[in-house]
Amino acid sequence: MTTSTEHAPVPPVIRGAHLVGSVNLPDAETVLRTVSSRLGDRMRRIPDGEVGERFYWVQFQTKRLDAMAGISRIPVEPFYLRGVFDGRPFRFDEGVTADDLVFPDLGYADAALDSYATFRRLRDEGAIAAGTRFQVSLPTPAGVVGPFIVAEDRAAFEPAYERALFGELQRILDGVPHEDLAIQWDTAVEFALLEGRMPSWFGKDVLAGVVERATRQVAAVPAHVQVGYHLCYGDVEEQHFVQPSDAGRLAEVLSGILASAPRPVSWVHLPVPIERDDAEYFAPLAQVDVPDGTELYLGLIHHEDGVEGARRRAQAAATAVPAFGVGTECGFGRGPSERTPTLLDLHAAVSEAW
Repeated sequence: MTTSTEHAPVPPVIRGAHLVGSVNLPDAETVLRTVSSRLGDRMRRIPDGEVGERFYWVQFQTKRLDAMAGISRIPVEPFYLRGVFDGRPFRFDEGVTADDLVFPDLGYADAALDSYATFRRLRDEGAIAAGTRFQVSLPTPAGVVGPFIVAEDRAAFEPAYERALFGELQRILDGVPHEDLAIQWDTAVEFALLEGRMPSWFGKDVLAGVVERATRQVAAVPAHVQVGYHLCYGDVEEQHFVQPSDAGRLAEVLSGILASAPRPVSWVHLPVPIERDDAEYFAPLAQVDVPDGTELYLGLIHHEDGVEGARRRAQAAATAVPAFGVGTECGFGRGPSERTPTLLDLHAAVSEAW
């Protein structure tokens, strides 16, 4: 799609960069050092790269579910993602209800507390700038329930998993000083429901169900901890489950979250498909009332067309929102490792320092 010529050029203000979460580097220390050295003056918060078992977003949660009594995989031939993760969904065992479930540690708190110790050491050494926050990205409960639980059991399973995940969040809140912490809620399966790509268990008004859940998520994060949202159209093998026709559904969800949140939302990140360098894609964002204290990041950086493509999409975005930060559409921990330095350099080349 070519650049729209129907709108007068508006010079964008591109302030800062945001990393969604996953970064293809070998360990948390390498991620924290590398990101800080290349983007330290452009980042307000740094993730640990979702290294180790977390590299494929929520897939490692299936191994936690395997360890639970009361649920079992459906009895079909196993199939594997990346040759590691069994893709068969789970269902309740006969006679079991959600109240009977006892969840193991889900792994998020253990990983966050371990990486925070590294973050703090590097900051004390001066490798990470003072004032930078440690970012922990968590999936919304729907992100695990949707792909891993059979359709007829999702509505019952979700509240139980939400309680377990909020327990992980509480351990993180107890173990990391609040002034150092930023929590990001990764919201992807919700857009599969909104786009009709997955049967919804949210009730007749799917958007209302998304916002209701988001309100609980943001309320679970105390006021002195930053909280943000990554709104996502999926990234299985670097492909969306559907390409958004424009930013309309993203704008609806964003407006709902901002209107219902009982505390300020620190930032929101939205995807921008590589071919969308037209003003029409971004137009719905002009109707969103983004408070001054909420940072907006647009995932308009793509490795395929580099700085030129990112600036072209930024120019189109500026017809709707004059100022924003930048990032990739999703995390890039599942892409080739040799691509990582180039992507970090692209963030630096496209964004301005804070």
